[in-house]
Amino acid sequence: MSVLVVGLSHKSAPVATLELAAVSGDELAKLVRDVATAEPVAEAFVVSTCNRVEVYADVDRFHAGVTAICDLLGRHCGVVPADLTPHLYVHYEDRAVNHLLAVTCGLDSMVVGEGQILGQVRGALKLAGELGTAGRVLRDLGRLALRAGKRVRAETGINHIGASLVSVATELAARGLGQEDLAGREVLVVGAGSMSALATATAARGGAARIVVANRTRRHAERLAAGMGAGMGATVIGLTETELAAAIAAADAVISCTGASGHVISAGMIGERAGRPLVLVDLAMPRDIDPAAGAVGGVTLIGMDQLSEHTAVIQTQDLAAVRAIIEEELAAYRLANEAATVAPTVVALRAKAAKVVDAELARLAGRLSADGLSGHALDEIAQTVRRVVDKLLHAPTVRVKELAGSPGGEEYAAALRVLFDLDPRAVEAVTRAAMEQEGSQ
Repeated sequence: MSVLVVGLSHKSAPVATLELAAVSGDELAKLVRDVATAEPVAEAFVVSTCNRVEVYADVDRFHAGVTAICDLLGRHCGVVPADLTPHLYVHYEDRAVNHLLAVTCGLDSMVVGEGQILGQVRGALKLAGELGTAGRVLRDLGRLALRAGKRVRAETGINHIGASLVSVATELAARGLGQEDLAGREVLVVGAGSMSALATATAARGGAARIVVANRTRRHAERLAAGMGAGMGATVIGLTETELAAAIAAADAVISCTGASGHVISAGMIGERAGRPLVLVDLAMPRDIDPAAGAVGGVTLIGMDQLSEHTAVIQTQDLAAVRAIIEEELAAYRLANEAATVAPTVVALRAKAAKVVDAELARLAGRLSADGLSGHALDEIAQTVRRVVDKLLHAPTVRVKELAGSPGGEEYAAALRVLFDLDPRAVEAVTRAAMEQEGSQ
């Protein structure tokens, strides 16, 4: 089996296509299940965010796996394969593993270094675990990716240098108003999720004079506003057209990120500005703001397409440090996988040695007991024989694991099987038992 990833992201597809491809909730769970039960697939998980949809799978055939996943993506996204395929990318085996690590570490994000993707990958793995679609291969791969992501954020400066998507968005909004930050401005935040919470906090840090939080469920908006602390001037409103229109009329900047399936803000909600500029920032996928709103006089609309052109710049030394960590984790992953391929041979060899030792000790015990040798003496002899055999086998078994990663590494395991006359059925039995044990967990 081999790891395959098929996906599309802000780097390969326009916003309109990403909007159509985005899956969440029950539809996401259905997609994960359908991929995992496809004929060439053994395991699967899906990373679906506003900027990417990626299917990771353990497959037994490359072409069949790609075809099945592409068909399922199109079916669940409601996009015909001919329209979806030009925007898809495919990575296989080592490249697939490397891609997941780059994604989890924030190197493939719209804003390089943003921290949300680590939690999003963790969430994708958790969902696959709950659905029972991730086995040993993808669980190990997931642990590898999360460990690399944590190391990158702990050992490099990527967290400090890489601005979040929200930070870039608010910076562009401030520029649209002719200043460096949102100091003294009235800001309307639409939505009460994690992105909206970040937008609210960023606007507050930027010195916004007043912040209004609009959300369909008022208690969620109230909780977000309360988290800002005393004296921040947060006001909560609903999402009715009348409330939104009044809030937009008073605002200088609007930052919207809801989970709505259609437009939340229309061009008709924006009235005469009397010379006051208005910046609309749409962080949602699919879009919250009707693109026609950007054509209203005095309005600047900033969407995901524009944000992709303003990604943060990472210092060369920090970028190099991130890539070095990824290479270290990849090397350890490869070594572990290669050692695992020879493990059944090593286990079968030790099992055969133990069987021979036990038979010889039983024969020896029968002869020496007749001569009146004590039970304690027999135990000492048995321990000595087992230690000798263990020491003789230690070097070749450790060395064959080390050599597994070298060119022709499997030949060393094959040599052990020939030299010690190991029954191929014994090696297969060990492999089968390990797989069955893994499947039962």
